[in-house]
Amino acid sequence: MLVLRLLNVVAPAYFLCISLVTFVLQIFVFIPSMFRDPSTTTLFSPALLHGALFLFLSANALGNYVLVIQSSPEDLGKDLNLGKGAEVADWLDGSRSPGSALPSTHFCRLCARVTQRHDHHCFFTGNCIGSRNMRNFIMFCLYTSLACLDSLVAGMAYISTTLSMSFADPLAFLTLLPHSISQFFSGALLSSEMFVILMLYLWLGIGLACAGFCCHQMLLILRGQTRYQVRKGMVVRARPWRENLQEVFGKKWLLGLLIPVLNVESNYCRQKEK
Repeated sequence: MLVLRLLNVVAPAYFLCISLVTFVLQIFVFIPSMFRDPSTTTLFSPALLHGALFLFLSANALGNYVLVIQSSPEDLGKDLNLGKGAEVADWLDGSRSPGSALPSTHFCRLCARVTQRHDHHCFFTGNCIGSRNMRNFIMFCLYTSLACLDSLVAGMAYISTTLSMSFADPLAFLTLLPHSISQFFSGALLSSEMFVILMLYLWLGIGLACAGFCCHQMLLILRGQTRYQVRKGMVVRARPWRENLQEVFGKKWLLGLLIPVLNVESNYCRQKEK
């Protein structure tokens, strides 16, 4: 438990540090290098277009990240009158079934609360993912993967210009890291250039992980399931996939796709108002 609590603090700090480093590299290294191309006009230069795209992706990724934390699943333990005595101990040791109180409920030891429609505990946000913040979590994964892809392309363009190399050959990227390490220790490669090369592989890994996680969550939503239900082998009521999507994304899903907003149209919120 101590390791999990430590991870719950380290993972968000790691994400924020990576986000800060990415922002600094984009604004102060990659984009200024694009302005050096004299063949483009100032208004429609690749630097301005790329800068606008990066700011759009970053604003959505960080905005949804904040909303995931702010839109925490409510503690149903208060409604179920779960105190700190024997009943909570039953949730902790697993002797009491989550379905004995409400369907799809789960007690998270890290958050110390009982939540409904529990999906999983995300260490990078330090929060549980459930009905209230599922859409923002998916948007966070989507825009984080796109921001990493954007940074990867910009970083490769910077490295190809700085080191006068071409990535036309697919093997060039695979052999870039070992070749760069040998050059770095021989003194032929600067520390700043080596740092950018390491960030390329980090962006690739984070981007692929977030994209895969986003696709996996979308598949579960279409089936009307959560990761917790799949892990516990719970049987869910079959519903049309359109209803499952509307429950998570609401009717105004396009607005949430463009800007980070709370999912005020979700079925969960409508039931809460009632």
